[in-house]
Amino acid sequence: MGKLVRDKIPALIESEGREPRTRILSDGDYAAALRDKLVEEVGELVEAAESSAILEEAADVFEVLTAIVARHGFTMEHVRLAAERKACERGAFADRVWLD
Repeated sequence: MGKLVRDKIPALIESEGREPRTRILSDGDYAAALRDKLVEEVGELVEAAESSAILEEAADVFEVLTAIVARHGFTMEHVRLAAERKACERGAFADRVWLD
């Protein structure tokens, strides 16, 4: 069973003297793989304890999210603006409000 990997991973595997088996995903398979990868990376972010690990895992989530929104014709600037709009309308999470 395989998984979606970053573009340069096959070359890194080859540089170690191994031969990676790869294929290019169809659009539908790519969409599903991105969703799976997002869940994987968010799980790793949740489990990260050290600040440096949190940063690395957040970068992975960001990269997958960038690919997901790009498939729909958006950029991370669009996401930032949408987040800013929602924060203005509904607030953010800075106040640590818990609703019982």
